[in-house]
Amino acid sequence: MLMNMKELLDVAYRNKFAVGSFNVANSEFVRVVIESAEEKQAPAIIQIHPNELELVGDDFLAYVRESCKNTKVPLAIHLDHGASVKDVMRAIRNGYTSVMIDASHASFADNIAITKEVVNIAHAVNVSVEAELGTIGSNEGSSEGGADKILYTNADDAQTFVEETGIDTLAVAIGTSHGQYKHAGKPELKLDLLAEIHQKVGIPLVLHGGSDNKDEEIAQTYLHGIAKINLSTDMKNAFFKAVRQFLLENEGAYEPDVIMPSARKAAKEVVKHKMDLFQSTNKAHHYFS
Repeated sequence: MLMNMKELLDVAYRNKFAVGSFNVANSEFVRVVIESAEEKQAPAIIQIHPNELELVGDDFLAYVRESCKNTKVPLAIHLDHGASVKDVMRAIRNGYTSVMIDASHASFADNIAITKEVVNIAHAVNVSVEAELGTIGSNEGSSEGGADKILYTNADDAQTFVEETGIDTLAVAIGTSHGQYKHAGKPELKLDLLAEIHQKVGIPLVLHGGSDNKDEEIAQTYLHGIAKINLSTDMKNAFFKAVRQFLLENEGAYEPDVIMPSARKAAKEVVKHKMDLFQSTNKAHHYFS
């Protein structure tokens, strides 16, 4: 069941669980997310970064939409880190049900102005909008971008930003980064800052850089307004580690239907664990009552 992401997250926000939003870059990852969601009876979000869209091409979205529409669990298709109105328009034309405009590196005033423009465009065609305030860090291996230094979201600014723009969801910077934490310790999330933002902002919040964080900290976030948690690195690492292992053990293998099943299984184990962690397992029924 394909949904607008605002409708998807409003349910999670009210019931204090988070929906996993998983970056896909080919059909294998689409299957990983959808099959996991069906097995766990969990809502989920398939998100595609502009870099990933360049890899798979616009026609790939027709496959993603049909795959989502043919399920009996709630799903949304989301543009991750759209950098411009052009990125947003491309996503809307391709059938995304939600878009992110990331103008977080601009000035506060410019971020508001750019985001308002996107909200006006997207809401006119029933597409939800996520924006970002503050900056997410960037670690080794990520192609999603990020900042060299995390700029934490200010709670008062967040309140002003939401009121001025009319966005549906807000990505907040509370200490996470994209990519792998190879040369640094795992992040310490500023849960006190998250609680302050949640108190002042009455819309679902988003946590980017959801891989490789401490489970006990993640389990606190959806109690303080986080309704969407982005995840890419952990899932992709599991998938490609399994591919490498299979090819080492089976040097002559070349058929995808032989190579891919073990990788898909490994990635699904990660995704299903995250659904349990986010408390979205067995929550699909909330969308049908």
